[in-house]
Amino acid sequence: MHQFTTHTHTIAMDQITHKFVQVNGLKLHVAEIGLESSPVVIFLHGFPEIWYTWRYQMIAVAKAGFRAIAPDFRGYGLSEQPAEPEKATFADLINDTASILDSLNISKVFVIGKDFGAIVAYPFALQYPEKVAGIITIGLPFMPPGAFTTEFVLPEGFYPRRWQEPGRAEADFGRFDVKTVVRNVYILFSQSELQIANENQEIMDLVKPSTPLPSWFTEEDLEAYAALYEKSGFRTALQVPYRTMHMVGSEVQNPKVEVPTTMIMGEADYVLKIPGIGEYIRSGEVKKYVPNQETIYVPHGTHFLPEQFPEKVNELVLEFLNNHKHLVAV
Repeated sequence: MHQFTTHTHTIAMDQITHKFVQVNGLKLHVAEIGLESSPVVIFLHGFPEIWYTWRYQMIAVAKAGFRAIAPDFRGYGLSEQPAEPEKATFADLINDTASILDSLNISKVFVIGKDFGAIVAYPFALQYPEKVAGIITIGLPFMPPGAFTTEFVLPEGFYPRRWQEPGRAEADFGRFDVKTVVRNVYILFSQSELQIANENQEIMDLVKPSTPLPSWFTEEDLEAYAALYEKSGFRTALQVPYRTMHMVGSEVQNPKVEVPTTMIMGEADYVLKIPGIGEYIRSGEVKKYVPNQETIYVPHGTHFLPEQFPEKVNELVLEFLNNHKHLVAV
């Protein structure tokens, strides 16, 4: 058991406050902890995540003198659904992030993005450079222009390809309750190999009902996720990221993110096995776009580093924040 299952952690979780901000016609949920006068860190989740994914990091950065804010993206968690989820794009999430900061009167932040949160974090920095002091991404690098159309071709039967097809994931997920879907996704995404379905198989069929949850993910955690996905459903989540992947990386011509960035990857993260991605990171090609990036690998780390190895991630995050906090001096 890691130390966060202690009574102290329960008390700290109680100190996370929840508010709703009205931005771009929607009521979006924001979890936060820390003093309003402190330098701000905004945490951007991926799928199947929500604000709760960042519970360990939020508490750690608040204890270290920062203010942590973690929104649920539109259509996720406690945030409102857009009127037409099937029209949502990454641009909406980028604009929402800027609007959330404006509505909270926050002028400059450190941005931490996990999974597709990285696909929001970097374009956000390119479009609003004055708002960003530094970036940490976990589990995904900066995505080059046309990333998933020319650069990284996803194998047939791999879950993003399957979920891109309107109706297919809906039919697959619809055979199970929400809790089982979230459970299966956590089990699938914590593997170190690409999970590929056969032609006559769906993604949910890749997980046997008897497969246990990862050791670092409790039944209580699963309940927390399931409750939020029961509320939000998967409509927006299937649209962004999966059905808008062809648009990824096309926001800016000749993009270059000049702020300090760190990318944290688990050595056992299946993302490194997606054709082209491991090589793109290891060869240094990614530095064409993020010249000031440091890449850190966590041994035995899977795609869920913030929850699998919270102490290690907290240590790396705090080292980065403390080294660069002069960049947000008011």
